[in-house]
Parts: sequence; structure tokens; C-alpha cells
Amino acid sequence: MAQTILVVDDDPVQRRLLETAISRSGMTVVTAPGGQPALDLINGPRGEQIALMLLDLIMPDMGGLEVLAKLRPTNPDLPVIMLTAKGGIDSAVEAMRAGANDFLVKPASPERIQVSIRNQLKIGTLSGEVKQLKKKVDNKLTFEDLIADSAEMKQVFRLGTRAAQSDIPILIEGESGAGKELIARAIQGSSARAGRPFVTVNCGAIPENLIESILFGHEKGSFTGASDKHLGKFQEADGGTLFLDEIGELRLDMQVKLLRALQEGEVDPVGSKRPVKVDVRIISATNRDLGAMARDGDFREDLYYRLNVFPIMVPSLRERPDDVAPLARHFIARFAAEENKAVSGLTPAASQLIGRFSWPGNVRQLENTIFRAVVLCDGSMLDVCDFPQIAAAMGVEAVVRQNVAVPVPVAGEQPALGANPAYAMSVTDAAGHIRKFEDMESDIIRMAIGRYEGHMSEVARRLGIGRSTLYRKLKEFGLEPVEGLVAEDVAQPAMPQQRKAG
Repeated sequence: MAQTILVVDDDPVQRRLLETAISRSGMTVVTAPGGQPALDLINGPRGEQIALMLLDLIMPDMGGLEVLAKLRPTNPDLPVIMLTAKGGIDSAVEAMRAGANDFLVKPASPERIQVSIRNQLKIGTLSGEVKQLKKKVDNKLTFEDLIADSAEMKQVFRLGTRAAQSDIPILIEGESGAGKELIARAIQGSSARAGRPFVTVNCGAIPENLIESILFGHEKGSFTGASDKHLGKFQEADGGTLFLDEIGELRLDMQVKLLRALQEGEVDPVGSKRPVKVDVRIISATNRDLGAMARDGDFREDLYYRLNVFPIMVPSLRERPDDVAPLARHFIARFAAEENKAVSGLTPAASQLIGRFSWPGNVRQLENTIFRAVVLCDGSMLDVCDFPQIAAAMGVEAVVRQNVAVPVPVAGEQPALGANPAYAMSVTDAAGHIRKFEDMESDIIRMAIGRYEGHMSEVARRLGIGRSTLYRKLKEFGLEPVEGLVAEDVAQPAMPQQRKAG
């Protein structure tokens, strides 16, 4: 889904000009005829879809400065570009002080508008990444910072929030790349230990001869090469959280010492004469079935029960398909900003493709796939051709037309309205006879709506018909409009009789 831009202007001509200029860059546009309708839309259920607002400074019902004053307490991070016909330093300074991110004088060229929008979206994305990285570094990441729309992950968040209220040992299970470490960090950030050390140990990546030293530390001269005293991971995490990743890879003799450290709350550094007390919250993670390993003797049963006090199962990405789209949008915005690319979203066909893929590598695979696609993409939207490996794995056939990869529909299958940006349309039926004109007309309208992403004004213009004719034909053919924001969704109050200056 493309990023949605809100245009707020009481002049219908200006709204249409701005909508056309922005739509050409591959972004979705929704308009509002005044300040109050704009606030109602942002504060409504569709408000989360708004990525940026273009706001007119002078409007009869509510001016741009008043809109900003009411907007900022609830939406401090929403980028706002102020527009006015009265260009001046005083107006610009006043708008920026009120919370505007940029200031444009009408009439602004489409190129200037697009550049300003891209810059503000890039700044907003990078600012969000910096805030999240700072939270991660400060060990204050919470579940509110994680991206998930599925019911399965919401349940994981609820369990994690409950577990964060105590120091109960937690075992996070799930496939590699599913996000187990992020869940552990969110538990730490939601607990009383937020801001304290969060130390990660990958139990499968530690050399066997160094496991004890790395976990529990050693004294100077305790073995060959021990030239200095070394604090182990337990002491590094004192007062905070120790995250034991891939705990199932820990060898059996070290499991005994780990069990004692957990039971006694103290560790024995190599070469030390006395144990050291530690206050550590333990969160473990594994992609293996520890219960089966304990039954088979490959993992100590007593340690398993000590770690598995509060189990949390993180579902794989294929088990929570509702999370693919929001994660993809997040990665696109992030990598587009980092790589200075003008990519703003996915075409309907590409969105359908990644939504059907099983993602055996889970979120990590999705992240790397989006990264590659953004780097290779030459347009404003990621299309099927930008995911060749996924398309090949899915067995998607494609024909290349004007450098666009177009999925070929199965014979007799009617594509969903707006599902594909284009497709190969046959003029003959299965028996070889010429198809009815109204059937081909219906397919052409479907193709146009998909190609122009549901922008009915653009669809009507490209087809050479009026909007009323287009909607009449949609009703005749039993077609439903594309889901998403459209200009007609905003209640438009009666326009003033006289035109205003700005």
C-alpha cells in the first residue's frame, strides 16, 4: 500500500491540482475541504494511514495555525507542509513556530511539492529509526515499539507484558528470525529493570573451551592466556537481564553450572576463591523442542523446568500473515530513507505476492528481501519484477511489457478489482469466439483501477469518460471500489461564495 498524503484546502481547484501532482509520484491522496474535516479524519480510524499533511494556511472555517495547535498534542510526529498564497518571512516563521515542518508558496511546482514530501517523509522515517535505536541502546524498548497487527502477536505481547511485571524466568520459543530477541528486549523495557543492562549470549556461537569463562568470568592467571581479570556475562548483566539465546546448544557439563548459578544466584569465576553474588533476570530462547531434548537426554530435565517457568511461543511469519504488510511498509520506509530512494510502497500485485509467500526465514528474510528490492527498484513502487526470487519460488509466470513484470492470470479466473496493476487480456473466450464487448469493457476498467491504484479521477481521465459515467459502469458491472482512502470519504461542507486570497 502506498503512503497516504492528506491535502487540506478549501479551494477545490487547488485540491485537485495537488492531488494530481502527488498521485503521479505513486502516493495515495485523500483530501479534506477544511480544518475540522481534516482533524476528524486524522483522529478517526483511518488516521493511522496518514503519513503527511499538506495544510493551507488561510481557510474560512479554521486556519492552518489553529489546525496545527489542535493537531500537535495528539500527533506530534506527523509531518506538516504549510501552503499559502501569501509568501513572506513572517508567515513562514509563524508557521514553523506553530509546528510546521516545511513552508511552500502557492502555486508550487509539482516537482517542488514532491521533493518536499519525500524529504519530510525521509526525515520522519529516520527520526523514528533513531528514536527506536536509542530506546534499544538504552534498554527501554517496549511492546508499543514493535510492529504487529495479527491476533497471534497481540497475544504474545499480552503474555510478555504480564511476565514483565515480575522476575519470573521466561523461555521464548520460535523459529529463527521470528523476533525472539525483540520480544526479550520488550519484556526488559516493560519491566522494572528498564534502562539497566541487557546482555545477550548466543550459546551456540561460543567456543567450547571458552564457555565457562565467557559466562562466569575468570581471574588473572587462572589459565594460559588469562592476562587480565574478566567479568563474565552474568556479572555484566548484574541488576539487569541476561538473554541466553539458542540455549538448546549449550553442552551438558555447562548446563550443570548454569543450573547452580540460577538456583543460588551466584557464579564461580574460573580461578576465583569465592563465589560472586549476582542479581540477574534470565530470559532464554530456543528454536528447538527443549521438552523433547530433555526426554531424550540431550538437555538436562531439571534445567529445562528451571528455565521453562513462563513459556512464550512466538509464531512464525507464515502463521501470522496479517503482519507481512505492516512489516513490509516499515522496511520500505526505512530502507528507502537510508538508501535515498524514492520508493514509497508496493503495487497491489507485489503486495499480493509477498502476502502469499510462506517466508521460511521469517521476519529476517522479509527484511532482507525488501532491502534488496528497494536497492534494485528504479520506480516509486516495488513491483513483482523487484522480487524475482520470491516470484520464482511461487511459480509466478510473468510477461514483460514496458519493463513491467505482469502476472498472467489463470484461465477463467477473474482478478480482484485493483489486485493487479495490469494483466494480459484476451479478446477471445475459451472456445475461441470473440468475447462480448461489455465483458472486455469490465476488464479494461478493472485493469485501469489497478494501474492507477484506485484514483478514480485519474482512471476516468485515462479512459476518456466522466467520473459519473465511471461510477455508473462500476455499478452496472457489479464492481466494488478499491478499498482505501478516497476524496469522497471526507464530508465536504458548503463552499463559501467568494474566493479567498490564500
